[in-house]
Amino acid sequence: MKKLKFPTPYTVLMLVIVLAASLTFLLPSGSYSTLQYDKQQDSFVIHTANNSYTVPATQEQLDGLGIHIQLSKFKDEKIKKPISIPNTYVQSVPHPQGAKSVLFAPIRGIYDSIEVILFVLILGGFIGVFNSSGALNMGVGYLAHRLKGHEGILIILLTTLLALGGTSFGLAEETLAFYPMLVPIFLAAGYDLMVPLAVIYIGSNVGSMASTTNPFAVIIASDAAGVDWTSGLYVRLTALVLCVLISIIYIIRYAEKVKKHPEKSIVYGVALPEIYASNTAEKTTELKLSTKIELLVFALSFIVMIVGVSQWEWWFSEMTALFLVAAIAIAVLQRCGEEAFVQHFIAGARDLLGVAFIIGIARGVSFILNDGQISGTILHYATDLVQGMSPILFLPMLMLIFGVLSLFIASSSGMAVLTMPIIGSLASVVGVEGHSVVSAYLFGM
Repeated sequence: MKKLKFPTPYTVLMLVIVLAASLTFLLPSGSYSTLQYDKQQDSFVIHTANNSYTVPATQEQLDGLGIHIQLSKFKDEKIKKPISIPNTYVQSVPHPQGAKSVLFAPIRGIYDSIEVILFVLILGGFIGVFNSSGALNMGVGYLAHRLKGHEGILIILLTTLLALGGTSFGLAEETLAFYPMLVPIFLAAGYDLMVPLAVIYIGSNVGSMASTTNPFAVIIASDAAGVDWTSGLYVRLTALVLCVLISIIYIIRYAEKVKKHPEKSIVYGVALPEIYASNTAEKTTELKLSTKIELLVFALSFIVMIVGVSQWEWWFSEMTALFLVAAIAIAVLQRCGEEAFVQHFIAGARDLLGVAFIIGIARGVSFILNDGQISGTILHYATDLVQGMSPILFLPMLMLIFGVLSLFIASSSGMAVLTMPIIGSLASVVGVEGHSVVSAYLFGM
């Protein structure tokens, strides 16, 4: 008998799209009215299910609509996206999504996420050019030599740094850039593929979960809930320290177990991806000057990316241009010819083509939900579920609801402006502080 195998990520994502489409047949369509600030007209534009109209941008208008947010948050452009208006949910004509919608969803998702896909492909090209010199292999071999017996330090340092990135400026999608760089280092240390995955993914996510200054999560959510973002800061700081500590202990224990007993690896027997199988670290005790310069340019590319995102308001266009320039700079340092540069660049991009498709297909789920108009319905049912609940049950249930909603609304800022004005208004009714609702949103996401 053939051994049962888990389907590929592409199949899993298509099944999720089919599931989302099925929900559009089972759940009624509906939506909330939304409010958005028009800076040019200094007014609020309200969109209902049937029409749109403007009202004066005053605090009285916000209070009258049940939106307990300071007017300055809109005028200072801290809240740019449309805000859901509490108690305005109405059902609409059903919009079930059939076979045609399912077929076009991944295609529309690829179109919609083209900036992320292009970033991944250019990043792959950058890695391909860098790998062609052998500098990465020598650098990894040298690092493995220097850390021999103390590889746990690398886990502690990187998990902490990634968590700090997550908690401070929402380091998330940008971590795609770290996998090709860090996976060879951990493999050379004797670990399996799960260890670098855990360090990068868990590290950045526990940081984002316990956001302290993350503008895309805690600040937008606090503004939308009508509370100061510094309230509840100590709770999130405590959660950050505890969760990073627990994560580090967990990852180190798993890493050491796998190093001593490779057969206990979760991915034991799984073939290495081609990009890593064809590049093995060389045992290196000393690095040449040219190799050091190439490694410095390589590292600086990631440092500049982090600074750009956190300080200069960079996003995917700027990050993509950065790695394209870095690839050309490394090719010049290698004295690589034009033809060889293009070959290595294309080969590297090809290695990450599968990742690019996964990103695009995953984005297709949101099109099904939005076109089927059931996102508002799911939020409406969730609000009804927790209304009138005791405070002891309210917050844990809220975490669970945000966890479920995050399967359908991937954007943290999008989730905040959609849900916070509605669920945040329940806090005073139930008897909990607004910052606790913000924390429940963060932990649930």
